[in-house]
Amino acid sequence: MKRRAWLTLGAVVLGGGGVVTYAVASPSGDPGAAGRAKRPVKVYDLALKGTAGGKRELPGTETKQFSMLGVSWDGAAKRFDGKAQVRTRSLETGKWSDWRELEVDVDPLEKPDPGARGASEPFWVGPSDGVQVQVVGKNGNSAALPKGLKVNLVDPGVVTDAEAKAAGTEPAAFVAEDSPSATATDTATATDSASPSDGTTATPTDEQTSASSSPTDTTPAAPATDSASASPSTSTSTSPSPSATVPTAPPSTVSKPPIVSRADWGADESLSPDPSEYIADVKAVFVHHTDGVDYDCSQSASIVRAIYAYHTAPAPNGNGWNDLGYNFLVDKCGTIFEGRKGGVDLPVFGAHTYGWNRESAGIAVIGNYVSSNASNAALTSVARLASWKLGQYNADPATTVQLKAGATQTNYSGTSFTAGKYYTFNRISGHRDGYNTQCPGGSLYAQLPTIRAWAAGPVQGLKVTSVGGAGLSGSTYYTKGGITVHWTATTPASLISKFELLVDGKTVATTSGTATSATATLALGSHTVAVRAVHQSKKTTTSAALNVVAETTAPTFTTTPKLSLRTGTVSTTAVPVTLGWKATDDKALSSVKLLKPTAATFGPTVTSSSRTAKPGTATTWSMGAYDFAGNYRTSSPAYTPVILQESSAAKSGSWTTRSSTSYLGGKSYSSGSKGAALTWTFTGRSAAWVVSRATSSGQAYVYVDGTKVATVDLKSATTLYRQAIWTKTWSSSAKHTVKIVVVGTSGRPTITTDGLVYIK
Repeated sequence: MKRRAWLTLGAVVLGGGGVVTYAVASPSGDPGAAGRAKRPVKVYDLALKGTAGGKRELPGTETKQFSMLGVSWDGAAKRFDGKAQVRTRSLETGKWSDWRELEVDVDPLEKPDPGARGASEPFWVGPSDGVQVQVVGKNGNSAALPKGLKVNLVDPGVVTDAEAKAAGTEPAAFVAEDSPSATATDTATATDSASPSDGTTATPTDEQTSASSSPTDTTPAAPATDSASASPSTSTSTSPSPSATVPTAPPSTVSKPPIVSRADWGADESLSPDPSEYIADVKAVFVHHTDGVDYDCSQSASIVRAIYAYHTAPAPNGNGWNDLGYNFLVDKCGTIFEGRKGGVDLPVFGAHTYGWNRESAGIAVIGNYVSSNASNAALTSVARLASWKLGQYNADPATTVQLKAGATQTNYSGTSFTAGKYYTFNRISGHRDGYNTQCPGGSLYAQLPTIRAWAAGPVQGLKVTSVGGAGLSGSTYYTKGGITVHWTATTPASLISKFELLVDGKTVATTSGTATSATATLALGSHTVAVRAVHQSKKTTTSAALNVVAETTAPTFTTTPKLSLRTGTVSTTAVPVTLGWKATDDKALSSVKLLKPTAATFGPTVTSSSRTAKPGTATTWSMGAYDFAGNYRTSSPAYTPVILQESSAAKSGSWTTRSSTSYLGGKSYSSGSKGAALTWTFTGRSAAWVVSRATSSGQAYVYVDGTKVATVDLKSATTLYRQAIWTKTWSSSAKHTVKIVVVGTSGRPTITTDGLVYIK
């Protein structure tokens, strides 16, 4: 790997005898140009020391600020056979993290440059200022560990104006560091006696000194963006013009998703001066994850910059690669970042899946997905990106493909590959399918079928959820004509081209892929209604057809709402009544509603309701009958309950007047004389006899229009007043007489009557 002219190297001599070197990205150009970085990207390294127990370690060490780290060693082709663990100290809280294991089963470079180093996957830890490392060989065999073990620390810097603003930092705050005359001093300190495991913090001593260098420019150029996190743009990086070494960008079968360009995430192109290499085509996509703790999406561009610096910084500070290994990166919010340079729409030769890079593209989801699922936003963007990239070569993401092995090796599941032979892969595969690594993590790997289904189509999980403007009875919807059909689908909207509303198999409305409803007006009669989803791949799926009947015939009341008296307690303000009706519809009756004098809703089979009515006042009882289509008919008869006091009756025999506020009107008649009678005459359609009841109450005969119709026993376990004890209802209003006669029951002959109520 060539040394870069952009690097300023510095060294710090530690009190413990260690040496820290660092690299500061520095592009060519005017250091005062608009859009320069507010804090440069820096890469540091610290050497690990041997211990009496044979392991390599770095005690608790105070450092300059960093947010990403990894362990590296001499020899890019040397495999690390052991375990590397790190702890870091949070810059914000000052607390040390738990031990975290680094992913060391990393793909070797296919053609490493001289001096390139082997390295673990970079691990995002967030802003930190302290580190502790311990490395042990497999089964405790330290002899198997590679030489030159170091921990590499990356500070992604504050590159854009928006990042500086989000951090509450103005550009002027960095003038001293960015000035050509400024001295760059970067310090890391270590003591063997102070370790975070002891709960202490390593601090500098008077013996520790720092060397310095004076860079001509320590600030990588970066354009300003509108937000702290880079915004995707459809105009990403400009692809090189086709030439003898640069292929032509083929069109894709699907649209290109928004992609944040290298310029927008703050890439310093001087870190990757060598020309891009290209492959013939992209036959498959390998999905990866990065590594590290959780992050905020505003940090995503910083994470990409840190990975880029980790991969490209020359040894011993970094891996010494020519460029970022991944072709693309996707954060948990679904933002897609351009990775390796060369043009997002070209088949750039990546460095992501050892032995398979010459026929594939690599997409890394930022984060650790060993035990946590990737977000739907991330899965959606991976699906969109994979389908677009594969679509440039007419490859269906749901299919498999034969890839030629570029190396002899074994993958994570134990499948062996021999260089030069062909093997079957899913068009969208996981890193572990081609190499012996757990990447992209067990959880994300289990989500690959979802990515394939979303990328390939057709639309998944399409179903109609409701039909507005229509009522459902059984399996049939009824409407007066206008309907709004609502639906859902599990495939993300960004992968759906359009939805079509079908009536009797014909398209009557078309919506965008983000829509969830459409309207139509149906002709009278029976119809089938369905929704068809068109995936961006042009594959279609159609929901189950619904039966919908359009009709405008209103229900009818076969029995007009009628009021009749019922048993219960009577007062001067409320009389117990029963409201009765019958309604029907030629298709399907939905409900019957009481609209006045109060509101109530009844099912289609209900034909009566117990209510109360105010006596002495004509009340309109308005009801509506409704069908499932929304057609309705109302009926509004008026009825007046009338209270006839006992004093208005024709008397025969002996009766005694009683007074009490418990009686209607404050008075009642009482008699224990056998044969004593009261007779009321009225014109109405329903009548109720009102009495008082007690344990000693007797019995009475009831005559209607001269005919004995009942013997009524007034006895009650408790004393009750104003009780409608007997009722009679006729089909129509007419003149009637009701006569009550004292039976003279032995031992309890007395009855007390409080009048008669009738409805006219």
